[in-house]
Amino acid sequence: MNVMMKQLRNTVLPIAATMLLFTACRKGDSIVPPEVTPVDTAHPHAAYNGFYLLNEGNMGSNKSSLDYYDYTTGIYKSNIYATANPTAVKELGDVGNDIQIYGSKLYAVINVSNKVEVMDVTTTKRIKQIDILNCRYVTFANGKAYVSSYAGPVLIEPNAPIGQVLEVDTATLTITRKVTVGYQPEEMAVVGNKLYVANSGGYRVPNYDRTVSVIDLNTFTEIKKIDVAINLDRLKADSDGDIYVTSRGDYYKVPSNLFLIDTKTDAVKKTFDIPVSNLAISGDTAYVYGSSFSYITGKWTISYNMVNIKTETVLNKNFITDGTENGIKMPYGIAVNPGTREIFVTDARDYVSSGTLYCFDPSGKKKWAVTTGEIPAHIVFVASSK
Repeated sequence: MNVMMKQLRNTVLPIAATMLLFTACRKGDSIVPPEVTPVDTAHPHAAYNGFYLLNEGNMGSNKSSLDYYDYTTGIYKSNIYATANPTAVKELGDVGNDIQIYGSKLYAVINVSNKVEVMDVTTTKRIKQIDILNCRYVTFANGKAYVSSYAGPVLIEPNAPIGQVLEVDTATLTITRKVTVGYQPEEMAVVGNKLYVANSGGYRVPNYDRTVSVIDLNTFTEIKKIDVAINLDRLKADSDGDIYVTSRGDYYKVPSNLFLIDTKTDAVKKTFDIPVSNLAISGDTAYVYGSSFSYITGKWTISYNMVNIKTETVLNKNFITDGTENGIKMPYGIAVNPGTREIFVTDARDYVSSGTLYCFDPSGKKKWAVTTGEIPAHIVFVASSK
């Protein structure tokens, strides 16, 4: 995928897009069976059976796909959705933007297909499709799913509409309430009885949004906007209830950055002055990477770092310790297994060919790597039923 595609999907670069058309995962009327790849010896453990990886797929291609790694067998299966759902005409759909588990259900947010695909967490069989325009991310609390939505077409537009968060009852899978937030809302997190939403305003470049919306979950109303920085994206809560939120900057003179919000005061309490495109928090550590583009230089700058959550300090330390990062062309996703502390990093490479998933042990040394679908991005771990 070129940088134009990345803009419309993730509001990364402020330029218009050209649609790329590719064939989907079917060949004629037949379904391409999953690829099965042994990547490691079996390492069953009490906490997690495995994990799903959602590949975004290039915009316009309907090539979002779902992979699964099984800890009990050490086997990685690629493109499993079509086999489980043979009647799904366009398979998983166009641009998988988030995947999460709540209870017995697996939720995949398919951005350009304007839907949340709800599946059985064990079989990945479709339970229901929830139609939500330009949906982005999903999070959960008290039997409800909360989905951020750009509430408008996939289009760079100075007058792009203000965004929404929709509440979905996880029992009936119906939309129950809506609330207006900021422009082009992205990732969210729940702390206590408040929902925090990162607003990007990426479609309205150069007039980016710069706020985090605070939603009271009882009344489902926006009670505050926290001024943070332009073009916000990722938002994660730590174990102390603080919020880490990333800014992508403007790709010229305003750099990407990481900010810390105190949810007791609902104000920014720290700026870290490091580029962060994505992060995963596990225990007392935030594992972060930055993939920053500059129109001034015309180049990408890739970096890896760690933040101590308890001391709220940058460790200035790469969590990959064996040099494997030198072979990663474009880091695109990151996750940490809470039980094993294994670190996972995905490589989108050129955005049009198959990507790579890397597994590192807790010390940062590569354990294994495997080929994925196009643009591997989002990982969710499957809890063991034991």
